[in-house]
Amino acid sequence: MIRLAHLFFYLFLFFSFPVLAQNFSMEQVAKFSFPSSLTSSPVENQIAWAMNEQGERNVYIANGPNFKPEKLTNFNEDDGQEISSLQYSPDGKFLVFVRGGDHGGGNANKPVNPLHNIEIPKVEVWKIDLGSKNVTMIGEGNNPVIGTPHLLVYLRNGGVLSQNLEEKVALKPLFETKGNISSLEFSPDGTQIAFIDNRSGHSLVGVYQTSNEYLKWLSPGFYSDQSPRWSPNGKQIAFIRTPGGSGASLPVLEQRHSPWEIWITDVSSGEGYRRWKSPVTLRGSVPTVDGTYNLHWAANNQLIYLSYEDGWPHLYTMGAKRGASKLLTPGDFHVEHIKLSPDKKSLIFSANYGPEPQDQDRRHIGKVEINGAGVEWLTQGKGIEAYPVFIGKSDNVAYLSATAKRPLLPAIQWGGKELLLGEDLVPKDFPQEQLVEPKQVSFMAPDGVKVYGQLFEKEGGEKEKPGVVFVHGGPQRQMLLGWSYMDYYSNTYAVNQYLSNLGFVVLSVNYRLGIGYGYEFHKPENTYYKGAGEYQDVKAAGEFLADLPQVDPNRIGIYGGSYGGYLTALALGKDSDLFKVGVDIHGVHNFEGRYSVPEGFEVAPDYEAAKKIAWESSPFAFLDSWKSPVLFIHGDDDRNVNVSHTTDLIRRFEEKNMPYKYLMIPDETHHWMKFSNMVKVDKATADFLEEHLMDR
Repeated sequence: MIRLAHLFFYLFLFFSFPVLAQNFSMEQVAKFSFPSSLTSSPVENQIAWAMNEQGERNVYIANGPNFKPEKLTNFNEDDGQEISSLQYSPDGKFLVFVRGGDHGGGNANKPVNPLHNIEIPKVEVWKIDLGSKNVTMIGEGNNPVIGTPHLLVYLRNGGVLSQNLEEKVALKPLFETKGNISSLEFSPDGTQIAFIDNRSGHSLVGVYQTSNEYLKWLSPGFYSDQSPRWSPNGKQIAFIRTPGGSGASLPVLEQRHSPWEIWITDVSSGEGYRRWKSPVTLRGSVPTVDGTYNLHWAANNQLIYLSYEDGWPHLYTMGAKRGASKLLTPGDFHVEHIKLSPDKKSLIFSANYGPEPQDQDRRHIGKVEINGAGVEWLTQGKGIEAYPVFIGKSDNVAYLSATAKRPLLPAIQWGGKELLLGEDLVPKDFPQEQLVEPKQVSFMAPDGVKVYGQLFEKEGGEKEKPGVVFVHGGPQRQMLLGWSYMDYYSNTYAVNQYLSNLGFVVLSVNYRLGIGYGYEFHKPENTYYKGAGEYQDVKAAGEFLADLPQVDPNRIGIYGGSYGGYLTALALGKDSDLFKVGVDIHGVHNFEGRYSVPEGFEVAPDYEAAKKIAWESSPFAFLDSWKSPVLFIHGDDDRNVNVSHTTDLIRRFEEKNMPYKYLMIPDETHHWMKFSNMVKVDKATADFLEEHLMDR
């Protein structure tokens, strides 16, 4: 009788209180598919991409009209060796790619070794013969470029090497020069190579000609020249010119215009002229967005470039010889991922534009003719579409596509219909149908700026749930209403989904300094090491979350990586009463070092004030008020944020006898190159937040 009474009691509890069962693991949701390096054959209806499948990275192709994916390589180990720089030869007979390195980090030429091999892997150039399907390692190197028809050139140890892809001969050194070579660009006929030579304080546009034993320098000056682009006839080169040298010690806390110009130079004579100068306004400054200047030499002798001059990053066109610039993409949206068509008469791009307010936090594909006929939107709806490419010589396009629940996959627009590729590449136990659709929210910062975010919440659970604020890095990023087109943020999207599945209400905040909301939001005053003004957006996100009726205001946590780790540490140091716990993943912790000790007489007039503000913008300055538990995570081969930022902060924690937990991963970079390391970091993050915030 007693046991029966106990049974009725437990049944009463079960049906009287909402239960939120966890129905998938971190390992399962971390198995999201992630394609990258999408490219297309210049002559065939064929596309290729790299696919990361739980750390196994391989090259796939798909042929029209059915575009069934076919795996060409067999790198079947979670070894942390990424695939990048995937490209076709001009005749479509070969694919070339780079294996190894960290091309999202500060030194892509440096190998990564998260497996701790006693022989460190190399950064290597590989080729695939698409006729025989043979896969061959060419040699150690990086930054490959293919000329007509099969001449491959790439960089190694400061020199340029070459090889004919059809021949099995030793590599041939092409040329060497002083400085650091980059931006190799073949001329249309394949007989010349333009390049940039950075010589510390200035950089030059150079040309190598197969018929000449000497290099040629084009319009050399005491400037920083970059982004060389050949004219269609191969007689001229357009390039970007910015100031060289270090300049005077002007006030460092003031915002000022960052100038840039478009130059055109004659390859034969080496003489050039300035074709365009950026407007002398803050908005007219150097665009710090995807592709930066996005300079192209298009058909009808038109130059294409991207500028923020009207308040949004937009495409402009102008004649190479004369005429004013014309805006190609008017509207309140952010243009990125730009590709010129094979006939050089149109461009495709992604942008946060659409008929719904929520499209501001999505990406869709647009197309615009160089003649300025207006933007045609090729995709719309609730999806995320990015990195478009034209397929062969047709108007059909391919792109990477995701939704709120389905992770990124390649997609084709073929004959007006969308064809999704590789759905069977998503693991069967990936919990796609159990994921939530985040909701767009907005709130006001204390100074009146409107801030956006995405709210992740699963139905049911506690009457008052714990909340977590997620803070992205960059900071030039935008979190979206779906799986991100960047691998790092597809991972954090997976973590946010896992946390909401546990019973958290998660708010991903798009604080100022991020992209997608215009120039003034992207480039505000008194932010970063000049005052950390963006932190008020993060605090406002925590307060917005705490004010929700379904959230317990006494159980708010925070986590973020990189710049998001910095803002997480700042939140824990400044507002421990609001943010009860946090996970700081490879965060920046000390900005005082932004200003070197001045030498000589000339010093910025606000130098001392700037040093003080930089210190007061750093988490180091708030250790005395830091009361919340924290987990520090960092890999010690991080090329984006040196591990010393975390090492030094932990040292100060120990000197003050402050409690903390940590997870250090030897030989890992900023981007968790090894899948098992990524899962370890994700699980440690979620477990720490659950331990301190979940009322079990």
